[in-house]
Amino acid sequence: MNNNDRAHLIKRINTIEGLTDKERSDLLKLLRENKTYGLVWEDKPEDVEERLRDELPILTEVPERAIISEDKDAPNHILIEGDNLEALATLAYTHEGKIDVIYIDPPYNTGNKDFIYNDSYVDKEDSYRHSKWLSFMSRRLKIAKKLLSDRGVIFISIDDNEQAQLKMLCDEIFSPSNFVGTYFWKRTSTPPALSYKIRRKLEFVLCYQKADIPQRTYAQGYVDGGDAPLLNSGNPMGILQFPVGSVHFNIPDGEYAAKNTYKIELLENVIVEHGKNINAFSARGHFKWGQNNLEKEVSEGTYFLIKSLQFSPRFQKSTKATKVPSNIIDDEVGVGTNEDAQKEVEALNVDFNYAKPVSLISYLSKMPFWDEKDITILDFFAGSGTTLHATMQLNAEDGGHRQCILVTNNENNICEEVTYERNKRVINGYTTPKGEEVAGLTKNNLRYYRTGFVGRNRSMQNMRRLVNLATDMLCIKEDLYTEQTVFGSQKTYKGIFRYFDDGRKQMLIIYREEAISELVDIIQKMDVSSKIKIYIFSPSEDPWEGSFEAVSEKVELCALPQAIYNTYRRVLPPKKDAVVLSVEDTSATTEDDEEMFDGMLNLADEEGV
Repeated sequence: MNNNDRAHLIKRINTIEGLTDKERSDLLKLLRENKTYGLVWEDKPEDVEERLRDELPILTEVPERAIISEDKDAPNHILIEGDNLEALATLAYTHEGKIDVIYIDPPYNTGNKDFIYNDSYVDKEDSYRHSKWLSFMSRRLKIAKKLLSDRGVIFISIDDNEQAQLKMLCDEIFSPSNFVGTYFWKRTSTPPALSYKIRRKLEFVLCYQKADIPQRTYAQGYVDGGDAPLLNSGNPMGILQFPVGSVHFNIPDGEYAAKNTYKIELLENVIVEHGKNINAFSARGHFKWGQNNLEKEVSEGTYFLIKSLQFSPRFQKSTKATKVPSNIIDDEVGVGTNEDAQKEVEALNVDFNYAKPVSLISYLSKMPFWDEKDITILDFFAGSGTTLHATMQLNAEDGGHRQCILVTNNENNICEEVTYERNKRVINGYTTPKGEEVAGLTKNNLRYYRTGFVGRNRSMQNMRRLVNLATDMLCIKEDLYTEQTVFGSQKTYKGIFRYFDDGRKQMLIIYREEAISELVDIIQKMDVSSKIKIYIFSPSEDPWEGSFEAVSEKVELCALPQAIYNTYRRVLPPKKDAVVLSVEDTSATTEDDEEMFDGMLNLADEEGV
């Protein structure tokens, strides 16, 4: 279609009678979205997405499944049971821009009952097989991108069935400039001889980063070796000045006159005492570095070596250089195969096929954050929970404080009986089928959540209910779970306000705005080392700033549910057209709420949650 044809159609659409504004807008949008290059497929509606047009997802903790360490500094890991599109939407509120590493092992869409779409297996005869998979992945990857930190990286395992389509999809979502590369993992040493043409030993792992960061280093370990030459004949001629004491000499002490040697020209005399230069001196040569870089290196502990009267300088860094990883991931870098993964789940007495080995996830997680141990890792196709197992194992090995979030549905009880049970045994310790005792990785907390829903229409009832049910999400967002029963000297009430304080930070959640006055009085009398984070119900975006003016330097305010609505507007499909009615909330307050302290509230028979 040429530009004249397109312009004619736009004019015709704008003059057609009987179209609603929305229908006219949708037609124009389709016309303008015509691609000249890229991945095109027919978007297939997904039941879970349609549900999200009517309801908003929330997270509710299952407290009886919590595993809490005696170590007060143990990292908090999260396991979410529910559809991963719903869970990702909630994480967009709690973790937008906070995830450092995402690893996923999505359905490969082989046509052999490995991919379910709208409660039905997608088989090889389905003419929309690839369109369904792309629709499914696109919705989830778009939210996943929002979760990544500025330095965040995503790894995606895939095989031949969707590798080409996935690469093009990720180019559209993450940009080709952020494509790090494709790694080839040796998934098996004994591939099945089912084909006369190829025996597949390798599997793909696509890697993208959130942003193009120049000179960013990925690492698989440290380079062995010592000093390296400072000269490179291909570089332009330059002059460097070497500071006092920056050069170590393997020649006798004494004064050496300025001169031309085979590779450099000394521009001043050099005085060597006790194997070091006691004067600054300059030299001309084809150096790898400029003066600014030399001074930066010296400030970081780098020193120089001159081993002969040729005065050819070499450099020795004070820190080890990292080794850039190969695109082959196999046993040479300490990564196992599917067979190793099967042995791992069998040792844990877990019934699960096609798990990934712990060593693979450990290797990928460390690659972009080699020297960093306090990162957050997400896997929203959690399967058997290998990613959490790998995270806890890494922490045990290097004393790290990495946190992990897992998401999986509970189809065939996989979340409860496989994902949760596996990691429960890893934390508590277990006995293998061979009778071997394996000590637990006890310095870890694991908290279990399920997705739930609140009506999307903004009635007062739904707004109050959303704020009330968002408490567990706020704990996840702030990584703060220690609830106190008193605030100042005042008892807390779940329908009125709740208070969380772990000794490092504080959070107050106010469900009833009538409580503000008394709570401000309490805050005025408190000494706080850092601001109290206050989430407060408000029918607007104003978090009652005027009411907190007297304690403004002690608090950080956030109005709910508007902050949640703002996030969901960015990640959820548009809600269905509906008339929003004012619904009076007539649910009763609890008995504890009615015993609220004198002078604070009189909420009997009023709206409650």
